Amino acid sequence: MNLLSKLRGDSAALPPRAPGKAITLAFIGGFLAISTVALLGQSLHVALVLGSFGASCVLVFGYPDVPFSQPRNVILGHLLSTVIGLAFVHFCGPHWWSVSLAVGSAIAVMMITRTVHPPAGSNPVIVFLMQPAWSFALFPTLAGAVVIVLVALLFHNLTRETRWPKYW
Repeated sequence: MNLLSKLRGDSAALPPRAPGKAITLAFIGGFLAISTVALLGQSLHVALVLGSFGASCVLVFGYPDVPFSQPRNVILGHLLSTVIGLAFVHFCGPHWWSVSLAVGSAIAVMMITRTVHPPAGSNPVIVFLMQPAWSFALFPTLAGAVVIVLVALLFHNLTRETRWPKYW
């Protein structure tokens, strides 16, 4: 019975709605970042877009000041999680248990290295679905994450009074 009562939650109030300016800037930033990644990939004839990058844009442009949104977290979180996914799929095979170990390991490694970026937690799953070569860690993962951060650096420092990032 205690578990069932816990499932109801705390009945806390919803968080306040973001101001209109913040919503507009988040929209524009996310649009510009994914446009840049997609156009660059198309121009270079390489895949640079990952599904997890959309979620990265939610954090980087919607909540730029939280630790999950800092460049170190975005770049290293994506890179480490992808490499871990690649290692498990290549050395253990595409099994339910190996993708599970890959996701759990990615979470633990991001926490140990202080590079937690929640969207990157989906990268091992993406790797298991695609079963790509090791080069996937560089293109699209590392290259795409770096482009998102570069767009964010310019965008945030041109549109905000405060500095971005908070730390490297």
